[in-house]
Amino acid sequence: MFTRTNIKLPWKMILSGLFSLSFLALTLAPASVAAVELGGACGTTAPCDSSFICDAGTCVSADPQDSGYGLKSNFKDLGINQSSDLKGSIANIINIILGFLGIVAVIIILAGGFKWMTAGGNEDKVAESRQMIIQGIIGLVIVFAAWAIASFVISNLQSATA
Repeated sequence: MFTRTNIKLPWKMILSGLFSLSFLALTLAPASVAAVELGGACGTTAPCDSSFICDAGTCVSADPQDSGYGLKSNFKDLGINQSSDLKGSIANIINIILGFLGIVAVIIILAGGFKWMTAGGNEDKVAESRQMIIQGIIGLVIVFAAWAIASFVISNLQSATA
């Protein structure tokens, strides 16, 4: 007959296999997108430009340092949405703060869901966890509204002073 340990073993194997496959997929993802195609298709009907060579039906750069891997980088504008004016810097700071608050709201929603799952039928815990989820959703709506208002104000401020 099946025992509790016999039922758990296949699930552990399936979950560990899925975890291993997802880890393998994440480690191989950069290698799969590293083959950057710089030109179009080539062959007898459509030859490559003078700065490209035909390699297996694809136009690739003839210069190995022009591969797009940052070998000719001049280290300018390295930040995300790097801007040199004060309005752009303030917009970046507001976006970072609102992103952090959005993450906090999602964590509150997840904590409420976990609390609900582990309530064990206790009505008080279920009501408390339901309230946590509602408060997290309200917080998320407030963060999205604040982002929309800030984005509108900053874009109008930039267009008015530009």
